[in-house]
Amino acid sequence: MKQSALSATQAPVRPAGVAERRRPGLGRRTAEAAEKSWRPLALLLVCFGAWWVIAATGTVESYLVPSPGATLDVILDKPGYLWQHSWVTTYETLIGFVIAVAVGILSAVLMAASPTVEKTLYPLLLFAQVVPKIAIAPLFVVWLGFGIAPKVLIAVLIAFFPVVISMVTGLKAVDPEMLQLSATMGARPWQTFLKIRFPASLPHLFSGLKVAVTLAVTGAVVGEFVGANEGLGYVILQANGNLDTPMLFAGLLVMSLIGVVLFALVEIAEKLLLPWHAGRRDTATTPTY
Repeated sequence: MKQSALSATQAPVRPAGVAERRRPGLGRRTAEAAEKSWRPLALLLVCFGAWWVIAATGTVESYLVPSPGATLDVILDKPGYLWQHSWVTTYETLIGFVIAVAVGILSAVLMAASPTVEKTLYPLLLFAQVVPKIAIAPLFVVWLGFGIAPKVLIAVLIAFFPVVISMVTGLKAVDPEMLQLSATMGARPWQTFLKIRFPASLPHLFSGLKVAVTLAVTGAVVGEFVGANEGLGYVILQANGNLDTPMLFAGLLVMSLIGVVLFALVEIAEKLLLPWHAGRRDTATTPTY
């Protein structure tokens, strides 16, 4: 009797008319994932079908648009060659992305903390963003040589802006009442930043990271276009110069695949690090009235 009374007192109390929505099972989550993914997959199949029809009917000459089969044969015939150059591009992309994230977050924190810093840096960041990177890439090659440095620098410059803008937006989007409550309770500025501002800005930051990581791939390839002897940009340039369109298309497909994989990894990291944000619909309470 005492045990049942104790259990009753420890039972969670829910507001009237509100029921807790349980997390769906594996089958339900699989069905939801299939529901979300079948449309883009269908569109992708339609695009490949159109590509195959154009190549099969001879609407466009094969030296301009190779068939999907010819492109796949190149990928299967030279996997080591493509893997070697793909790894170089991926390595440059990851280094540039990490540097862009670190510098971008630091700059965003400074801009959010000081209006003077924001007014000083923001025009410079905007100017650096609108300047075509392909136009200044040769300067980086002249200054830094033909090594990895100019590719990484271009990747940083391209990926830096989305990180800064998204982080600044997140830091400024904090509920003012939360900041007032924190100040009322005697929290120091650094405590308010760590406990309130920074966690609240993470959803915005990850939105910028998804954009930045795909742009970093573009930046690395642009750097390889200007001056390199390895990487997917080098492969595409060599294939273009030799009119080897199957290899050119293979390089483009592999480059796109790298961007998609990196985007997916950032999205997975978001779901793991921010379960309170990415999974809030699964754990929310549902009104029953």
